[in-house]
Amino acid sequence: MSDFGVLSLLPPLVAIILAIWTKRVILALFSGVWIGALIFMGWNPISGTTYTLEVLVGSVTSDWNARILIFDFLIGAGVGLIYKSGGVHALARSLARRIRTSRGASVLGWFLGVLIFFDDYTNTIVVGNTMRPITDRARVSREMLAYIDDSTAAPVAGIALISTWIGYELSLIKQGFEGANVVYRPYDAWFSSVPFRFYSILAIIMVFLVAYFHRHYGPMLHAEYRARTTGKVLRDGAKPLMTTETDLGQPKPNGSIWDFIVPILSLVVVSILGLWYTGAANLYAYSQDLEWWTDLESPFSVNFLKYGFVQSFREADAATALLWGSFAMVVVASVMLLGRRKMTVEEWEDTIVRGMKQMLFANTILVLAWGLGTITDGDHLGTGRYIIDLATGSGANLGPWMPLIMFLSAMFVAFTTGTSWGTFTIMVPLGVQLGLAFTGGHVNEIVFATIGATFAGSIFGDHCSPISDTTIMSSMFSGSDHIDHVTTQIPYAVTVAAIGSILYVLFGLGLRNGVILLLIGFVLLIAAWYALSEWYGNRHGIPHGKVPIYVIEE
Repeated sequence: MSDFGVLSLLPPLVAIILAIWTKRVILALFSGVWIGALIFMGWNPISGTTYTLEVLVGSVTSDWNARILIFDFLIGAGVGLIYKSGGVHALARSLARRIRTSRGASVLGWFLGVLIFFDDYTNTIVVGNTMRPITDRARVSREMLAYIDDSTAAPVAGIALISTWIGYELSLIKQGFEGANVVYRPYDAWFSSVPFRFYSILAIIMVFLVAYFHRHYGPMLHAEYRARTTGKVLRDGAKPLMTTETDLGQPKPNGSIWDFIVPILSLVVVSILGLWYTGAANLYAYSQDLEWWTDLESPFSVNFLKYGFVQSFREADAATALLWGSFAMVVVASVMLLGRRKMTVEEWEDTIVRGMKQMLFANTILVLAWGLGTITDGDHLGTGRYIIDLATGSGANLGPWMPLIMFLSAMFVAFTTGTSWGTFTIMVPLGVQLGLAFTGGHVNEIVFATIGATFAGSIFGDHCSPISDTTIMSSMFSGSDHIDHVTTQIPYAVTVAAIGSILYVLFGLGLRNGVILLLIGFVLLIAAWYALSEWYGNRHGIPHGKVPIYVIEE
């Protein structure tokens, strides 16, 4: 491999700068791949362009990547069937019968947001549309609904064991390990990084605190006080974004909660069993010096019950397990809907196709992200190695501080570009490699915390950047003025991010236990939320920052 030096930084820099300038992540990522191929092919524009296409073809045809792409399409199809069946709305209606207060409506919105863990887009669409009439009736402001919607979208999907995000996250972790020439199970690293995703976890807790206790600060306090005391869920002069369901159309009016519960349970159960089975098959293959799924005479002859659950998970083929789970969800939902004649075959096929189309944008980003990772890897430009050499060349031990550095860097990139996935592409493989560089190739808490911090910082941008797609969709489906949503949400997001930064500082100082750090973060979050609501509320004439609880009148 040639030494491209500082030129190896050009592809990710082009991707970042174009994403910030144009706000078009697909254009930015493609340009990054093309520039990288151009450099690699000696600045020959024809060879560079043709090699760009070869890189993208390789991204699609890679076994792991192909499984993830199909998984995403199947998830889209399954989600489409569940949405169209009216199952989610039926569940919400069932729960809404018990809602009598503004507190109940707010907490229900939070609960639904956590419940719809498998996709951030579906979360914003379902929670916003389902809860809007309920929260309006309970005098909960549209700004608060949009905040609930947004804060239980990316933060929840990013840490869910099974979601449209996990395949992408696993692929980038895998890419980072491969770039460092370290063999380690991506799912194991992903799972170990979850306790260090302080922003995502604390953001979800923050929503519950303000929803249940009705204590606020910043512009949200004024929005909630206005809604409770005047019944105006929107401020005078607000311009709410229009809601639309053009992709999938209106759900069936006679939906059953079982149309939601059974397919989702099948997704979860089959995926978990698939993780157990593929892990056991891998363990068996290792013991027999065989290749998983290729050399085994009959993969299904492996008795996975003889292998430990945790041990099997560490060796699991996550892409395959998720593929099985998503297919099971589609099959179960299809049988339920066609078997009871709730859909015609034509409607079923149309919903499947429309559901898959929902994932086209995400899968396009995936392919381009993998392409950018390929062109900057050690076999091409060696971007990661160049940065690592720069970082380690000073001799300073930055290892314990890598989580803080990556968290702040990812926050900046994600907020300015409005995309967590685009930030993942650039930052996650680099973070893995930097963490490993400072640990001498050993996979330990520094690597796990760096992975968790990079994901968490990226999700900050997806959560509250005014140009983020989920931020815009949260305003749209909640019927909120977009600028009002952004301005009311940012103080809460910044509070959580500040606490996350403090926790990474404590990590750098030597406290390495993620669970203990999370407990400290929980205490700091409660203290900060209480103190800020107390101070801001008293300053603006609303004692303790507490808005009244509205009781729905019959």
